[in-house]
Amino acid sequence: MNTPESVAERLDAVDYLVDDGLAMAIFLALRLGKPLLLEGEPGVGKTAAAKALAQALDTPFIRLQCYEGLTAGEALYEWNYQRQLLHIRLAEARGTSVDDADLFTTEFLQERPILRAVRHAGPTPPVLLIDEIDRADDEFEALLFEFLGEAAVTVPELGTFAATRPPVVVLTSNRSRDLHDALRRRCLYHWIEFPAPARAAEIVRRSVPAATAPLIRDATEFIGRVRGLDLDKVPGLAETIDWVSALAALGVSELTGADVLRTIGTIAKTPDDLVLVADAVPAAEPVPAAAPVPAAEPVSQESRP
Repeated sequence: MNTPESVAERLDAVDYLVDDGLAMAIFLALRLGKPLLLEGEPGVGKTAAAKALAQALDTPFIRLQCYEGLTAGEALYEWNYQRQLLHIRLAEARGTSVDDADLFTTEFLQERPILRAVRHAGPTPPVLLIDEIDRADDEFEALLFEFLGEAAVTVPELGTFAATRPPVVVLTSNRSRDLHDALRRRCLYHWIEFPAPARAAEIVRRSVPAATAPLIRDATEFIGRVRGLDLDKVPGLAETIDWVSALAALGVSELTGADVLRTIGTIAKTPDDLVLVADAVPAAEPVPAAAPVPAAEPVSQESRP
């Protein structure tokens, strides 16, 4: 990936389409060895970008899913206390002594995603995704500063582990809270916009090859209209792909109002949104009235028995 154009081509080959801005951001992150912070609305393809990059580079993909209360023991490293205790008991059974130097070695060190990425010994550096960093606590961000700035992790009992080949680091955020300035300074940055209708249709086509062109066109146009509503959870590309997949599974080839209503749960995620999206559905064509049944001809007196 020697140019932004080659980045776009390699990602295109694994069915992930990027615009010029994202291609440039990924190129610079690779060339400069800097972490890349991706922000944007939920469902615009931030996580998929990291997965596609690992696939395009043909390198291992490591994911750290962030959440409130995430600790260093779950993200960086942890000691295997069970094995340490077993080692102590075996030493006591043999009549030998055990000190801290015997217990705090790499033999008892459990690698979590970040340390695993730092100590990766393969021929190519892995892609490490730190997903939804905004869901973690402020304190957790401080744990990342050394790693993001130096591709290193310090274990007090053993010293500092520095990556021989710094991993490709992608962080994602939905902006549910503001990130620390110190974290942003250590990263390159790119905001992923929801794609234009034509690009959105092409992304959906690649993700749902069984869907017909008219269905994809109508579905992406409808999503574009729905995104202009005052929704609690605006549907993104992920919901669009799920919706078109559901419609294709039902054998729908051209979108109708009835199809929207019976699959509305794939794009509307709250009760209020269900109402708003349903109101945005074009009125269904009226069902043709049944042909009137002709009145029976009166029976003449002569024809009566």
